[in-house]
Amino acid sequence: MSSKINWLITHSSPGALVLQQWLTENGISYSLAQKYAQSGWLKKLCAGVYYRPSIKDDMKPSWVDALQAMDIQLHLPVHLAGLSSLTHQGLSHYLQLSKEQVWIEAKNKQSLPKWFREFPNQNWFYCGNNKLQIVPEKYLKAILIKGKELRVSCPELAAYEVIDSIGKQISFEHASELFQGLVNLSPRKVQSLLERSSSIQTNRVFLFLSHYHGHQWAQRLNETKIELGSGKRQVVKKGRLDDRYQITIPETLSVKQKGQNNG
Repeated sequence: MSSKINWLITHSSPGALVLQQWLTENGISYSLAQKYAQSGWLKKLCAGVYYRPSIKDDMKPSWVDALQAMDIQLHLPVHLAGLSSLTHQGLSHYLQLSKEQVWIEAKNKQSLPKWFREFPNQNWFYCGNNKLQIVPEKYLKAILIKGKELRVSCPELAAYEVIDSIGKQISFEHASELFQGLVNLSPRKVQSLLERSSSIQTNRVFLFLSHYHGHQWAQRLNETKIELGSGKRQVVKKGRLDDRYQITIPETLSVKQKGQNNG
């Protein structure tokens, strides 16, 4: 028993989530986990989900622990995405609300465990990326959040996820303000992403904002290889039509078409 307790302590940190599936895979049965819970080595959160108690009683698992457990213990393809990814990479100047909403990428949220979907006091926003072909690992990176390593969308993918969420989770104006600071995106990664995307509207808005803010990397994109479709797209109601990309944009953005290159 002591060797397994040592393994548990070595492979988890105080406050961290510990899933029964992971424990079983590593030789700690359900009955043994129950004994650990009774003796105080673990605390039960819900069926099949525990956490390591800490000296500070208020140190309970956060959304960071939930995401890390999904990745490390269950090996499920879920990662921090969109606005949350940009924020935790220092690319968003917006203050988070007291109850932080966390953007994650998951192709099918119903396939995720119930404990994750119903994680206490947590508000998830799911980026489906349903019109984006499977993204290779090169579009994800690892960063430290609250001292724990998480997989997150690289800035190029996070920018795509933000634009894809316009009208659903974020306003055009907010997305534009975020885009203004994305001066160092990789044109190669942006090109590859947009070529993989079949979302006409997202592609057009991405390109519009890249030129609107005069980003140098935008000049290196080959738009002939990006699916832009035909006809007009109403992105915002009562907006002004942008001639180049045939999308409606907020009147506030059409006042100064800085960096707009019609060539």
